[in-house]
Amino acid sequence: MPLGVERAASPIRRLSGRERLVGWAGPIALTLLAFGLRLVGLGNPHRFAFDETYYAKDAWSLLNNGYVQTYLSDADGKTKTDINADILAGHSDKVWTGEPSLAVHPDVGKWLIALGEKAFGMDPFGWRIASAVAGALMVLVMCRLVRRMTGSTTLGCIAGTLLMLDGLHFVLSRLALLDIFLALFLLCAVACLVADRDWHRARLARRARRTDDGVALTGWGPPVLFRPWLLASGVCFGLAIGTKWTALYPLAALGVLCWIWSAGARRSLGIRWPLVKGAIADGIPAFLSLVVVALLVYIATWGGWLAHAKEYEEHLSSTQYRQYTGQGHCEKEKEKEKEKEKEKDSDDEHYVAEHLDTSKKWPTASEKDASGPGEAWQSLRSLWYYHQDVFTFHTHFLDCSTHFYESKPSSWLLINRPVGVAVTNDISPDAPGCDAPADSDCIKQVVLLPTPVLWWGGVLALLFAVVMWIGARDWRYGLAVVGALSAWLPWMQYDDRPIFLFYAIAILPFTVIALTLTIGTLIGPSRAPSARRTAGVVVGGAFVVLTLVNFAWFWPIWTNQMLTHSEWLDRIWFSRWV
Repeated sequence: MPLGVERAASPIRRLSGRERLVGWAGPIALTLLAFGLRLVGLGNPHRFAFDETYYAKDAWSLLNNGYVQTYLSDADGKTKTDINADILAGHSDKVWTGEPSLAVHPDVGKWLIALGEKAFGMDPFGWRIASAVAGALMVLVMCRLVRRMTGSTTLGCIAGTLLMLDGLHFVLSRLALLDIFLALFLLCAVACLVADRDWHRARLARRARRTDDGVALTGWGPPVLFRPWLLASGVCFGLAIGTKWTALYPLAALGVLCWIWSAGARRSLGIRWPLVKGAIADGIPAFLSLVVVALLVYIATWGGWLAHAKEYEEHLSSTQYRQYTGQGHCEKEKEKEKEKEKEKDSDDEHYVAEHLDTSKKWPTASEKDASGPGEAWQSLRSLWYYHQDVFTFHTHFLDCSTHFYESKPSSWLLINRPVGVAVTNDISPDAPGCDAPADSDCIKQVVLLPTPVLWWGGVLALLFAVVMWIGARDWRYGLAVVGALSAWLPWMQYDDRPIFLFYAIAILPFTVIALTLTIGTLIGPSRAPSARRTAGVVVGGAFVVLTLVNFAWFWPIWTNQMLTHSEWLDRIWFSRWV
């Protein structure tokens, strides 16, 4: 029997009761700390910040109507205040037009925001609390994931601490945007994949030990059709895609990586041609568990839409976006947008109403209403046409647009262009809390800015991960590399439209994994005192401390604190950060 069988049969040593307690107590304590930090001043600023103006209101509509409706421009009868001010003043009932809205992102994240609004009301705290919970839960999942990958509770807690102290993650955990939910579901999917890797290898090894050697180590090897952790990963991927479509790329890349892991498990049994045989023995069941399950979950997340498909067919079936052609036209559009950008908060949905072509309709709009299974099929076809419109929006509609805070994805890891989501300028030195000199002023701002020490160190860690994956053939580093690239590189094909740094939140978990694995490698596997271990602890500990100091330094511009102009400039290190 190959030694790999014995190793795979127990991929993680059996833990004592004390080790299990510590393995959960540390991560839970960090999670509670992360949640507490995110609760501090959660309702500040008391306004719709950036794209909260869409997602918070869409969530409120889902909660009250079952689907997203467009909003009235006024709710209190006072034309001097817009709908946002009316809602903040408490006029949150009867604010809809009754017509469906063409929202350009799926509904999962909005439903989660709606849960907070249901519990705490339609106000900033209510629409942000779900994000705070999601951000804190990511810390718990990260701790346990790295704990499984390394066998070290200490390294798991280091990973959770680094994630907790990232500014981009922190601010997104305090805003009603979709990206923090996308990151949570992606991280959960990855955690389930890693758990499946251990489970699958152990199951193969145990079956091989119970079978005569000549049978177990030839042919295809023992079959494993039902893989519960893989099924759970498919559910998580479905929820991630149901939040934002960009989760499709990690699903594809990590699905291939899962196949390679499965082939490696069969190779450990002595099976020849494991990649080819694994594609059949493991690839087909994995495809069903990951892709098919994710698809079914994704369709299920559109339940509210499908239940009201008739309204969409009647009111939105004419929505077809113009596909811009001609460089001259794009230049004119860009000049118009530059004039408007200073007055806008959003990156996407405010473009919709201005550029509609009503010359085409969905085929289902003119069909007679069906019943039973026919009605379900008709609604699904309408949903498909809706997806075609949304796809056109994402791939063509913003080609001629610009935005003040847009950035190229090639610069994201270096933090070239953060996003300001809320700002109050020119605060008088006489205002409460402003300690500025008489000839200066104060400023309050919330900036989607990553923790620089963490991200710049993460670039080095990812480069080291490539070396360790190829050179040392360490699968853990491969997960960090493949995951980061799958969440980053696809954006390169859309860098001619406005895209933003905070989309990189999906890269962050893999960067943290690479950083933690690097720290673990520096320390070494032995617990005996040595020069290497001492140096590794000093370097790793210093990095964590520097990250903590960096986090504390930028805290005021993540939490809308009052700063004098000079104090604000001390935290805006580069002109591109303004």
